[in-house]
Amino acid sequence: MVSPPCGLLTRQKEPVPLKSISVTLSIRDFVAGVSATLNYENEQAVPLEVFFVFPMDEDSAVHSFEALVDGKKIVAELKEKSEARTNYEDAISQGHQAFLLEEDDEVGDTFSCNVGNLAPGAKAALTLKYVQELPLEADGALRYVLPAILNPRYKLSGEGVGGGLHVKTPPIPAKDVPYTLSLAATVSSQHGIKSVQCNCPVGPIQYLDDKTSAQISLADGHKFDRDVELLVYYSEVHTPSVAVEMGEPAAKADSLMGDPSTMVSFYPNIPEAQSPTACGEFVFLMDRSGSMHCPMNHQDPSRLRIGAAKETLIWLLKSLPMGCYFNIYGFGSTFEAFFPESVKYTQETMEEALKRVKSMDANLGGTEILAPLKAIYSKAPIPGHPLQLFVFTDGEVNDTFSVVGEVKRNGQRHRLFHNRRCFSFGIGEGASTSLIKGIARASGGAAEFITGNERMQSKALRALKRSLQPVVEDISLSWDLPAGLSAKLLSPEPTVIFQGQRLIVYAQLTGTMPPAEATGKVCLKYTLQGKQFENPVAFSLQPKSDANLTIHRLAAKSFIQTKDVGFHETPANDKKDVLKISLECGVISSHTAFIAINKDLNKPVQGPLTRSDVPSPMLFAQYDPLVQLISLQKADGSWDLNEGLATALGMSLGDIQAALPVKSADSSGWATVLAVTWLHDKHKDKKGEWELLERKAVAWIHSHAGSARDGLVKAAVDFLKSSVDPAVFAP
Repeated sequence: MVSPPCGLLTRQKEPVPLKSISVTLSIRDFVAGVSATLNYENEQAVPLEVFFVFPMDEDSAVHSFEALVDGKKIVAELKEKSEARTNYEDAISQGHQAFLLEEDDEVGDTFSCNVGNLAPGAKAALTLKYVQELPLEADGALRYVLPAILNPRYKLSGEGVGGGLHVKTPPIPAKDVPYTLSLAATVSSQHGIKSVQCNCPVGPIQYLDDKTSAQISLADGHKFDRDVELLVYYSEVHTPSVAVEMGEPAAKADSLMGDPSTMVSFYPNIPEAQSPTACGEFVFLMDRSGSMHCPMNHQDPSRLRIGAAKETLIWLLKSLPMGCYFNIYGFGSTFEAFFPESVKYTQETMEEALKRVKSMDANLGGTEILAPLKAIYSKAPIPGHPLQLFVFTDGEVNDTFSVVGEVKRNGQRHRLFHNRRCFSFGIGEGASTSLIKGIARASGGAAEFITGNERMQSKALRALKRSLQPVVEDISLSWDLPAGLSAKLLSPEPTVIFQGQRLIVYAQLTGTMPPAEATGKVCLKYTLQGKQFENPVAFSLQPKSDANLTIHRLAAKSFIQTKDVGFHETPANDKKDVLKISLECGVISSHTAFIAINKDLNKPVQGPLTRSDVPSPMLFAQYDPLVQLISLQKADGSWDLNEGLATALGMSLGDIQAALPVKSADSSGWATVLAVTWLHDKHKDKKGEWELLERKAVAWIHSHAGSARDGLVKAAVDFLKSSVDPAVFAP
C-alpha cells in the first residue's frame, strides 16, 4: 500500500495550492524541536472545505497545533478524545467553525484535522509543533528528515501515469512547482560538532562557540521536490551522556512537568563475538504489494523498491550460516511461502530459494501483513533454533495496533524458545513508522528505514549480524543520587541491547534538588556469555532550561508508548495513566485530541477523512556485477569457476583458468580466492554488506585449499592487480 495523501486537501481530495513551507528546527544533542508552518491560499472561485493530514515519526511528541485563517489565530487545546469529539460535533451543529486534531484510528503516526471552510482568496497558515529523538546512523550521524509526503505530490514531467495518490496532480516541470521551502536549523551539543551535511543546497554553515553550535539554512528558491535530510556529526557521538532539563515553573509540584526530567544516552561497548551462532530459524517476510514497483526515490526512477528488495534477499541468503533453517514469505492482499515449513540451509535449498527470488514480482495487491504473521507464528518452533523474523515493507496497514499486538503476544508466549525477535525495515518514503518501530519494539528486535539513495543491503546485513550475536542478558539500571532525591523511570526497563546501538532512557527526578555543584551517577549493567559488564556515567544535577521542554515531552511520549496500545485496546488502568500524562504534558495520545472552536464564523466544518492509493507499475532494474557475484556463491561459502564468475569479474574464463598457479589445485579454491580478493578490492566501502558471506568463504578456503592457499592468494593479488593485504585470508 502506498502512503496516504498528505497536506491540505479539499473534500474532493484536490490539492489546495501550497505557497510555502517554513520550518524552524532546533537540534540539541540527540533530540530536535520542530515548528512547521504550511501556508495555503484558495485561488478557486468557490469556497472550499478542507482538511489537513500530517505524517510523522512514531516517536515524535506532538504538543501544539494552531491555525491562522483570514488573520484569526485559533489555538487548539488537548482534551480527552471522546470529549473533544463531542465538543467538535456540538460546535458544528451550532454553526461554528471547529478544528479537531487527532491520531488516525488505524495507525499511530498519522494525524488528521478539519480546518473549516476556506473562502475564495482566503489564506490558511497551519502550524504544528513537535519534538523527536533523532535516529543514529551506522556512521555515527544523527539524521533529521523532513518528508516529501508533508504536502500534496505534484507530478513532475517524465514520470509515469499514476503516482500513488487519488488527487489531481498535473505534470509540471520541477522549476514550476508552486511552493517553496525555507528551513532554518540551529544545532548545539556539548560534544562538539564535527560537521553538518544536507542533501539540498544550503547557505554558508556558521559554526559558533568553538564548534559547539552551528546554524544552517536552505538556499533561497529551494523547491520542495524531495526529502530534506540533515546529517549531524558530533566529535564524540559514542560518549555516554546525561541531560537534565528544568521543569516548567508554573506546573504543579511533584508532577512530571514540574519536576526536572533527565535523558540518559548509553553506548554500551558490547564486544562482538568471534564465533557467531550458527543456529536459528530465519524467516524473511517480503512486501510484494503493487507499490513495490515504485522507485526508491523520485530522483532515480530506475531504482525500484522490488529490485532492491530482491537484491537484499540474495545477500541475506548467501550470508546465512550452514546448519540454520530458513523460509521466505511474500505478502500483499494474499501471501505465499517458498516452502511449506522452514527448511535446513543447504546448497540445494538455497538454490531453489534463489531461483524463486529472481522471479519474484510485486504482484500480490495490497498490504495485508496480519495473516502471514499469524501463519508464521502458528508453526511449531524448531528446538535449538530461535525464530528471527525479518519484515520488509514500503507501506502501512489498516490495523497497525493488531499487527503489533500479534508480534508482542507471540514474543511473550514463546519465551522458553528464547528471543523470537523481529527486525523490521521501512522501504522508501511514507513507510509507517508506527508499524516498523512498533513490531521491532514489541519483539526486542530493531527497526531500520531505507530512503533516498541508501542501500537496503547494508542495513539488512547489519540486522542479520545482530541476530547472530549472543544475547545480552540481565540488563539493569541503577542510580546513585544525593539523599532526598530519587529517579522515577519513565521509559520501559531496557531488555535488549545490540552491539553498536544507542540506548536512551528517560526519568523524572523527584524530591529535593541539591546545590548546583552536586553530581549524580547512573549505571547500566548487563551479562554477556556469562561475563558481567558495567557502563557508569556521572552527571551534573544542575538542570538547564528549554522553552520547548523537549526532554519532558519526549519523556512523556516514552511513558505513553509503554501503556498506550490503541484507542480500543488499552486496558482501563493503563488508559487512566496515559490520559493523566498526556493531558498534563500536552502530548497527544490515542486517547486525546486537540480541539479548537471559532465562534466568530458561522460556517460548518464537514466530512470525515478518507484515504486512497494507486500502485505505480514500472520496469525492473538490472543487477550490477556485485549482485551477480554474490548470487553465484554457494551455501558453504565457495564459488565455482565458470562463465558466470568470469562475467561478474569482468574477465574471460580462459584467462582465469590460465592464471591458475597450481594446475592440480581445486578450481573452486582458485575461484573463491579470486572472489574474496575482488570484493576487498572493488567494494571495500560495502564491507558491511558482504562481511558475513566473506567470512564463510575464508573459512571454506582454510578447510579445502590446504597447502595451496598461500600460493592461490598471492596469484590472485597479482592476477587482479590488487593491493589487498593477504592477511584478510588469515584464520
